[in-house]
Amino acid sequence: MSSRARLSSIFAATASSTASSPSPRSAPIDALAAATERARAGTLRPADAHHLFDQLLRQPTSVPERALNGFLAALAQARPSSACSDSPALAVALFNRRSRNSAGPRVLPTTVHTYAILMDCCCRARRPDLAFAFFGRFLRTGLAISAILFNSLLKGLCDAKRTDESLDVLLCRMPELGCVPNVISYSVLLKSFCSEKKSQRAVELLQIMAKEGGVCSPNVVSYNTVIDGLFKECEVAKACDLFHEMVQQGISPDVMTYSSIIRALGKARAMDKAEMFFRQMVDKGVQPDIFIYTNLIHGYATLGQWKEAVRVFNLMVDDGIVPDHHIFNILIHAYDARGMMGDADAMLIFHEMKQQGVKSDVVTYLNVIAAFCRMGRLDDAMDIFTQMIDQGLPPNQAVYHCLIKGFCTHGGLVKVKELLSEMISKGILLDWQDEGSVENI
Repeated sequence: MSSRARLSSIFAATASSTASSPSPRSAPIDALAAATERARAGTLRPADAHHLFDQLLRQPTSVPERALNGFLAALAQARPSSACSDSPALAVALFNRRSRNSAGPRVLPTTVHTYAILMDCCCRARRPDLAFAFFGRFLRTGLAISAILFNSLLKGLCDAKRTDESLDVLLCRMPELGCVPNVISYSVLLKSFCSEKKSQRAVELLQIMAKEGGVCSPNVVSYNTVIDGLFKECEVAKACDLFHEMVQQGISPDVMTYSSIIRALGKARAMDKAEMFFRQMVDKGVQPDIFIYTNLIHGYATLGQWKEAVRVFNLMVDDGIVPDHHIFNILIHAYDARGMMGDADAMLIFHEMKQQGVKSDVVTYLNVIAAFCRMGRLDDAMDIFTQMIDQGLPPNQAVYHCLIKGFCTHGGLVKVKELLSEMISKGILLDWQDEGSVENI
């Protein structure tokens, strides 16, 4: 049975007069629900959607707003698929059909949420101008204006890098139309300013939020956004000041707050301060996650403080968090940086990784191979190289470069020729360093 026939059969069921048949009102809802699921699964074709609307518009009863909004929202969020390459555009086209049909307003009534979804569709298509057009149509409906509608418009403008226009809408146009912004309205702009590396303007907007109070009062997400933005712009002092301001306002930092702080302090090599914030979060009952531990381990490893890195690793394991390949890679690299890959403990980490079922990636094998090549342990390097291939990981240019450089340095020119031949057969290009190493072969 075709997709169109399946949709039609739902309506045909209403023709039966038996007690078990669905009521005339339930049929369009059922059909719309089925289409909504197909939209989410990426299997709804435009032709089927238009056919569905043809039948909906011929129904004597109206479709509940919630069902219509759910369908349009599913189209708005659907990714391109073989069935439909542009679902947001399809949602707009279907709504326009509803508007042109005389029965449309009766059968498919709309709410402020409907228009917010449609404006979101326009914004996802990078067409905020069309979102403004839908906003104008909404004003003519006589429906009450809501921040929900403006939030879609603000997000669209910010996504189009028109943050200044979005700020004008927030601070001027919304009050003019009697609509009070909420914390989400402000948060859209906070995120946009920070992504554009204009965190100082985000700080100023945060101050406006605090002054307005009420539904505009900044929350932990608002502060986290700006704190993270300041850190990314290397404004460490301002970020820490904002953190203390947040605490003074009675807003408790969460794991995301501490993650931004510890990551930034680790990059700044201020591990004493990072450790202080880590202890503070534990004392306050905030549970560290794997990202917190990763940033601490990476910070200590970068400074060559491998004992501290291992200490934090053990804390993480004791905390019940299973390390991933990123953490193992950091530890292996830390041992290699100190010239300690020959130690039993270093290789124990590599084998521990396998025993815990953590899959190594190319970076893992590259670190170990590079270390063995530098130490002249070429047989061990080739053993790891073989393990890598056996695990289904194809070696990349960097892996071959390490091996070629290692064998050139230690006189294994026959093996160099084999590796070069293997690279060529796999279509992997030499870089200039490889060419310099083998030019005399």
